Amino acid sequence: MSLEAIASVTAAENEAKAAVQAAEVKARQRLAEADAAGRAAVEAAAAKADAELRELKRKAEEKYQSEAGEQAEVLEGRKAALRAQAEEKLAGAAALIVERIVNN
Repeated sequence: MSLEAIASVTAAENEAKAAVQAAEVKARQRLAEADAAGRAAVEAAAAKADAELRELKRKAEEKYQSEAGEQAEVLEGRKAALRAQAEEKLAGAAALIVERIVNN
C-alpha cells in the first residue's frame, strides 16, 4: 500500500473517530436535555396534582361546613320541638300528680 493510501486511511479513521466522539457527546447532551425535560414535566404534573388536591380539599371542607350547619339547624329544630312537647307533658303530669295527691 502506498504512503498516500495509508495516510488517507489513517485520516479517514481519525475523522470517523472524531465523528463517533461528536455523536456520543451530542447523544449525551440530548439525553441530559430529555432527562431534564422529563423531570420538569413530572414536577409540573406533581404541582398541578397538589393544587387540584388542595382545591378538592377546600371544596370538601366547604361542603362539610355547609352540611354540618344545615344538620345543626335541623337538630336545633327537633330539640326545640321535643322540649316543647316535654314541657306540655310536664304540665299535664304535674296536674295529674296534684290531682292524685288531692284525691287520696
